[in-house]
Amino acid sequence: MANDPLALGQLYQQQSRRVLATLIRLLGDFALAEEAMQEAFTAAIRQWPEEGTPDNPTAWLIRAAHRKGIDQIRRKQTARQYSHLLANDEDVAPEPDEQSIADDQLRLLFTCCHPSLSIDARVALTLREMCGLTTEQVASALLQKPATLAQRIVRAKKKIREAGIPYEIPGAKELPQRLPDVLRVVYLVFNEGYSRSDGESVVDISLANEAIRLAEELGGMLPQGEVFGLLALMRLQHSRRHARQDANGELVTLEDQDRTLWDQHDIHQGFEWLELALAASPTGPYTLQASIAAVHANARQADATDWGRVVRLYDALYRQQPSPIIALNRAVAVAMRDTPADGLRLLDVLITEKEILNYHLFHAARADLYRRAGDPKAAATAYQRAIKLTSQGPEQRFLQRRLAELGPIT
Repeated sequence: MANDPLALGQLYQQQSRRVLATLIRLLGDFALAEEAMQEAFTAAIRQWPEEGTPDNPTAWLIRAAHRKGIDQIRRKQTARQYSHLLANDEDVAPEPDEQSIADDQLRLLFTCCHPSLSIDARVALTLREMCGLTTEQVASALLQKPATLAQRIVRAKKKIREAGIPYEIPGAKELPQRLPDVLRVVYLVFNEGYSRSDGESVVDISLANEAIRLAEELGGMLPQGEVFGLLALMRLQHSRRHARQDANGELVTLEDQDRTLWDQHDIHQGFEWLELALAASPTGPYTLQASIAAVHANARQADATDWGRVVRLYDALYRQQPSPIIALNRAVAVAMRDTPADGLRLLDVLITEKEILNYHLFHAARADLYRRAGDPKAAATAYQRAIKLTSQGPEQRFLQRRLAELGPIT
């Protein structure tokens, strides 16, 4: 690693959020921690080729960044504001261990999801600061404009600082009330890993794994039905990762995937988590979504899918969460159970929903159903709209191929 810039870059991708979480605890400031972390990685690029890679690179980066953060405080003459960090030789960071680093990640997660922040701010801040997503990726996940998200993140950081929001894991009494917001954040993190919003890779396996790891940590702290349901959902969806992109990097739809490539270990774990979730009461939205994923996992071939059960599960899910995205998925399931025309009638109702009109999968679904219904002109118009709204390379090329397959449109 010492002489391999690529390996250092990989270390940054894998460890920077862990380093940052601990630095926020040690330095007490998001901006200062971020700047100190960047300086530590720069120092690693300069020093490791000459001195060799440390036995514990993450611990080295934390110690180096902490020292640089303290140096910045002194240089900027802000010692009074940070006097608690400069007393009793606290400029020497304690030796970080794996448990403390893991706890710091949970502290950061719960701090970003503190109820003093708006729900949008909690989700945006966590995705950006804890998981390292770009503002554009966060905006795509939340169906919002990048500029709006950037302003929200800045305001959230200011609120944390000015309100003195504690950097801690909530106690047992607070955890049940705080958990739903945290689960939503973890779910959005997984979704960005499950289906990247841009770039040439359909899946970001490391990001999906991170979301699963966070959920498992939460499951150990608070074993409740919806934590289990979310774990089941993520495991079952993650099982498809090797089948969702072919050897040429092209997108493969659920219908066309080679199901022998689905990871049976993940499916087995998913069913185990789902069994635990269903044993709890009441059944929540993540458990219902996991149940839908389980229907697909049980179908050895796409045409063996029990679409009637999928529709019934979406009916139950929509009663709990009447969102346009769930209505979209339900409409597609109805089309597969009945006819494309039935699905299109349900999609037409959603046209009045402003947020759905900027969602590329809405137009992609309409295009596919028009294609199946034998209306190439309407399909072409919908495909063109979907292509304009997606920035992921494999998705764009898939939609372009579908459009080309329609042939000349008169």
